[in-house]
Amino acid sequence: MASLPKITLDQWRTLIAVVEAGGYAQAADRLHKSQSTLTYAVQKLERLLGVKVFEIQGRKAVLTSAGQLLYRRGKILMEEAVRLERAAASLSAGWEPELRLAVDAMFPTWLLLECFARFAEEHPETRIELIESVLGGSDEALLEGRVDLAIGSSVPPGFIGDPVMQVRFIAAAHPDHPLHRLGRPLTLEDLRQHRHLVIRDTGRERSRTPGWLNEQRWTVSHKATSIRAACMGLGYAWYAEDIIRQELVTGELKPLPLREGAERWATLYLIFADHDAAGPGALRIAELLRDGIAQRCQERRLSESGATGVG
Repeated sequence: MASLPKITLDQWRTLIAVVEAGGYAQAADRLHKSQSTLTYAVQKLERLLGVKVFEIQGRKAVLTSAGQLLYRRGKILMEEAVRLERAAASLSAGWEPELRLAVDAMFPTWLLLECFARFAEEHPETRIELIESVLGGSDEALLEGRVDLAIGSSVPPGFIGDPVMQVRFIAAAHPDHPLHRLGRPLTLEDLRQHRHLVIRDTGRERSRTPGWLNEQRWTVSHKATSIRAACMGLGYAWYAEDIIRQELVTGELKPLPLREGAERWATLYLIFADHDAAGPGALRIAELLRDGIAQRCQERRLSESGATGVG
């Protein structure tokens, strides 16, 4: 059986306050206690642990090397105690300790992380487990009960999803790619002469394909690998425009001038594993995702109206 701690949280709190306030008098004001009470608490801590926390240098008490260690560890202990209380409060209110999501790779990573960041500001103690899926991966995660919420390009049987985003796909390659150097609208036959970069279906059945596939192709498991390969001039691919917006701005990638099929569109759906049983955490993160998507769509409309001169 583990031994019980000798030092109380209140004693650790006192030590931390004395160090951070710069002295006993200042800490007493901060904690609304008498200076003698704080002095006694620190002396008792030293006696119980058998170490000196402070030493006198000139007219000032400074931390010893042991005191510095105790201060650092004590601060971590107090922060963990606060996190534990927050977690308990969330649990008592019905908040889930962990949220599991599957999100299709065509969803903009930057937007997803912005929504996660907003959620973390509100509920830092809630863990998030993310499955970054491609094609059938989100469907499979829902059907197998591995996630609470999914964003996918289809709604599997037995589920209901709300359309939340229209995604525009464009064919793109590095500006120096041979396809760009042709200097004319490109045909399907032109594409067949060059390497096609494809992201693998993350569903185990791999029953869905990403549209037309070239015989000459590289298949990778993550969109970041495909984007990096394209930026290196190693091939071309159809990308969701939002996930390569930075590469388009910097000129690392450039849309291919296809004669036909230069753009494709897909719909993304927000799907609960069980909306009636969804906890407040799942409902809140779904709300943040909808808000983030709505803001992005509004920014896009304003940008497009400005580009076309529409008032």
